[in-house]
Amino acid sequence: MEAIGRTVEISDTLDPARAAAMKATLDLSGPVPEARDALPPFWHYAYFWEPQRPADLGRDGHPRTGDFIPNLGLPRRMWAGGALEFHASIRLGEPAVKRTTITDVQEKDARSGKLAVVSLEHRITQRGELCLSETQSLLYRAEAAPDAPKPIPPVAPTDETVSQSRKFSATDLFRYSALTFNGHRIHYDRDYAKEVEGYAGLVVHGPILAQMLVNLAESMLGELSSFSFRATAPLFDFEEATFCARPEGEDGLALWVRGPDGRMCMSATAG
Repeated sequence: MEAIGRTVEISDTLDPARAAAMKATLDLSGPVPEARDALPPFWHYAYFWEPQRPADLGRDGHPRTGDFIPNLGLPRRMWAGGALEFHASIRLGEPAVKRTTITDVQEKDARSGKLAVVSLEHRITQRGELCLSETQSLLYRAEAAPDAPKPIPPVAPTDETVSQSRKFSATDLFRYSALTFNGHRIHYDRDYAKEVEGYAGLVVHGPILAQMLVNLAESMLGELSSFSFRATAPLFDFEEATFCARPEGEDGLALWVRGPDGRMCMSATAG
């Protein structure tokens, strides 16, 4: 695949005001972030924006495929999962560089139709030092067919030792979309989400579910060295999620997001 190895770099001076907005969006208490403070884990998604003119967007509000991401003829995009390694603190108020490389493109035939997985590697450096390395898997799918079999999500465990619950309103989703410059219409355009993409309602961002699990892991372990996650089923704005954790191994955690009907929406590990 010609796209493999394609690379793009984005520079950003990490404005503390954007971190303050993320803190409010996540409903967190504590001091307002300031320059020189360490950026909390996973908050880098509020930075390194890639603004595109309207003509350069796809119907879903994302940058159209065919430029950096190859056009595979599959219009529906979702975030399948990722893995992060935290090497050093990223400091607010200072310039940083994010380098993204396409590492793999896999096209498959599934029960629900054709799909493709695009794998990306992100590396964030500051002052010439590697601060964060991340792999990300993006899933592209064919049009939603009314008669296509619905995927059966896994059942979530119920043996957690710690849990927290939260429901995300349409306002929460809009604010997170704005803060991360994510134009995907499934998160704020209910008609599009239901009538075009076939969802039951507004879809809660995979990254915000991962962020909640990161916060839970950090509250239990302190500073994290690694976090990986996999999305397994969508969560909708009219549903309450339960964020769960239990110890696993010597110094790690197993984490997951359980929907109100017991389905697993996301699984993760942290250490």
